[in-house]
This record gives sequence, structure tokens and C-alpha cells, in this order.
Amino acid sequence: MLENAIVMCPEEHWDTEREFWYTSYHCIFWTDYYLTTDPSKFVPPAPFTFSKFDPIGKQPDRTYTKTEVITYLEYCRQKAYLLTLALTIEKLNERWINEYKNYSLLEILIYNIRHIQHHSAQLNLFLRQTINNAPGWVGQAKKPI
Repeated sequence: MLENAIVMCPEEHWDTEREFWYTSYHCIFWTDYYLTTDPSKFVPPAPFTFSKFDPIGKQPDRTYTKTEVITYLEYCRQKAYLLTLALTIEKLNERWINEYKNYSLLEILIYNIRHIQHHSAQLNLFLRQTINNAPGWVGQAKKPI
């Protein structure tokens, strides 16, 4: 649903004061971070930066393109796929700890899903309000695991 919203966003609405691009990027950046089993080892792929960790909320130095954001989403899909393949009961019970959270891996994965749904809904609302259209519901992954 996230990708469908990104794809549907017209170019003239990508970089406006509503910051469709930034909400998309924000969602994917944190998806990547929460898929990192040891958050202290997280490094976003180029061209993305650690700006999301800035305590004053510094934005990236430039607007990321739709292609860059979709490529980052694909990167996260692959990361999620590989993580899923390696899951065991023991792995799911391992701790995922940063300075703000102390969750099991299972809990952070559920938290991650909630975060993705939250921002996907925001993007769909934005599309409905600006172009009177939004992607339909997606009931399952487009590629089987």
C-alpha cells in the first residue's frame, strides 16, 4: 500500500508544503532502522543520511526523488525477506534495544508494521484530498515469500 501511494502521487504534489516525499522517506527510513536487529549497527544505504536522527528534526539536504524512495522501499523489502527467513522463536525473543526502546524483536517488527500502516494511511488521505483518488486496499504481498 505504501508503494502504491508513492507511485500514484503526481509529480506536482511530490515536493510541496505537504511534503509527500518526506513522509514517504520518513516511513521507509524508520522501516529500515526497525528491520536492523542491532540498531547500533544501522547504516542507511546511499544516498540517504542519518538526518532522521537529528534531535531538532533536520531534514535531508535535498528532496529525494520518487525513484530513489521506491528503490529504498525495495531495499527494505529485501531486508525484511531475509530477516523473515532467519526467524526462530529464539530470534524473535532477542532484545531490540536503543536509547528509547527495549523490545523483543517480535515487538519491534509489530511496531514497524504499525508505523508503516500509519504513514501509508496519511499518504492515502493526502492523495484523496488533493487528487480525489487513492490506491485500493492491498490484501497480501505482491511477491510470495
